[in-house]
Amino acid sequence: MSSKSLFSFRQFPVLLWAVVLGLAVSACSTGSLARKLHLEDSSPEAALVYYQGLSRLTPAELTRERVVLGAAPQVPFTQVRLAMLLGHPRVSQDLGKGLALLEAVLKSGDLAASSFHPLARLLADNYLDRIKFESQIEKQGLQLKESQRKAAELQEKLDSLANIEKALIPRPRAVRPDGVKR
Repeated sequence: MSSKSLFSFRQFPVLLWAVVLGLAVSACSTGSLARKLHLEDSSPEAALVYYQGLSRLTPAELTRERVVLGAAPQVPFTQVRLAMLLGHPRVSQDLGKGLALLEAVLKSGDLAASSFHPLARLLADNYLDRIKFESQIEKQGLQLKESQRKAAELQEKLDSLANIEKALIPRPRAVRPDGVKR
């Protein structure tokens, strides 16, 4: 046997292991995030782990996750996860819908929902603050545009007055009694 064939024969198990590992990782990448994160339990802690996992997803995976959660049974765990997804900064946010889901969890008297009440209250308060700040930013943007419009109008008036002043017939300079011009 040549040394070249022995070398490739020794690398075969490593190559086989790499292929198996690659297939396993790609198999894990399909499906919902809950399956990726092995979220068999439906506790508030698992929901927090889910939220941390959202930042590792691509926009396409986030969109797919939204579809999966929308089709899933609407239990408190799913509602909180969907609300987290709807308020995530990397997706098209729908804070109103997320807030409605959180309010449904908070109003539910179900035992499963009661464990999510502190987390749902925290998220709901956060979403309310974000909605309030977005409204204030929009209002300030409108005020800024109005101020810019008024400033432009005033500048036009000043320019018009300056043009009128230039167009006036020049007056002779006044002479002081001692004969010096002003």
